[in-house]
Amino acid sequence: MAVEPDAGHRIDITANHHRVRVIHGGVTFADTHAALTLSESGLPDVFYFPRADVNMARLERSAHTSHCPHKGDACYFHLRTESGLVENAVWSYEEPFDSVLRIGGYLAFYASRVDRIDQTS
Repeated sequence: MAVEPDAGHRIDITANHHRVRVIHGGVTFADTHAALTLSESGLPDVFYFPRADVNMARLERSAHTSHCPHKGDACYFHLRTESGLVENAVWSYEEPFDSVLRIGGYLAFYASRVDRIDQTS
């Protein structure tokens, strides 16, 4: 399903060559120098991680889904931690709209559901 660009809504995706890590409960869930930074009108920037740089053994696919009119349908994952699951903490656009195709298959973490998302040099 294609979506017409909204003149009042902008999404920019840029390669991020800094080191970006996701840490929760003392465990590193993602660590990359190949993140994408998605900047969307009215929202904080979001880091998208290549799956090769995410500890996929710590993720469990969720039944939850959502739809974004600008990016498409998202699927979700729970984080497996030593103290239990953090529900729907990670999302991915498996088949995003053409305008944001670069994030297809990448994973993003809710900053509010993990201890830290660090970007360093």
